[in-house]
Amino acid sequence: MSDDDSLIDRFLEMLAAEVGASRHTLAAYRTDLMQASAIAGGQLALADREVIRQFPAHWRKLQNSTVARKSSSLRRFFGFLVEEGFRENDPSDALPRPGVVRSLPKTLSHAEIALLFERIAEGLTENPEQPALLRLSAILELLYGSGLRASELVSLERSSITGDRPYLIIRGKGERERLVPISQQACKAVGRWAGSCEPKGKWLFPSRAGHISRIRLFQIIKEHAGKAGINPAKISPHVLRHAFATHLLQGGADLRALQTLLGHSDISTTQIYTHIDTARLVELVNKRHPLSQRHLAR
Repeated sequence: MSDDDSLIDRFLEMLAAEVGASRHTLAAYRTDLMQASAIAGGQLALADREVIRQFPAHWRKLQNSTVARKSSSLRRFFGFLVEEGFRENDPSDALPRPGVVRSLPKTLSHAEIALLFERIAEGLTENPEQPALLRLSAILELLYGSGLRASELVSLERSSITGDRPYLIIRGKGERERLVPISQQACKAVGRWAGSCEPKGKWLFPSRAGHISRIRLFQIIKEHAGKAGINPAKISPHVLRHAFATHLLQGGADLRALQTLLGHSDISTTQIYTHIDTARLVELVNKRHPLSQRHLAR
């Protein structure tokens, strides 16, 4: 193991222990740092500013958001090295700081959401005990009704939802816990689905290997969208989470309350939804304001 390998491992251990970084975050950091180490000839921890200035040439074909992430990973790594005494200076000021334009998250309209649930209702009317539809009903109620992340939903235990408790205790990113309210409708859908499963099973959405995977969850959602007449490319579990947030905000929800419901550690992450609502208001003014109608008449 090289010095870079050892120090990267120690850095990731620090992130896991002190920051509570998730496995996905740690994997992304490791990839960025190992690639940078390869560029630096296995001497990333000793790299000076001249070496650091070579990195942008290797990142030319990458998107600004990816370059920004890689730069952020390296800055944090060098900060760790200085703080722990592995080097005296921090060369990361030589890294690029590309401007990143955050794209608005994809979402669905109220009408499209209604189509998803109407398709399930039609199927359950014909066959009220069909397991696939009962499972799908529970999944959609939790994704759209409570704004769960895909990873949070697939790892739900059966014991996490009970009929007398109108909320879930979710362990989300960074192992942070939060309370998530669930509607009576969602409780009923989950109860119907749980009643059709093996009563002694641990997971709410089981599979042969444990619980269903995030990939399988994506497949289930997209298959149902196609049957409901919605382009499968428009939908994913995360799009349903965005729809949950957007529709709550449009209904008058407070941004701080939305931050708590979504489990965002930083309010700036939640504020992206205000841009969606602003776009809707601009469209409303352009279409409904008397002056806009006057211009159309001309």
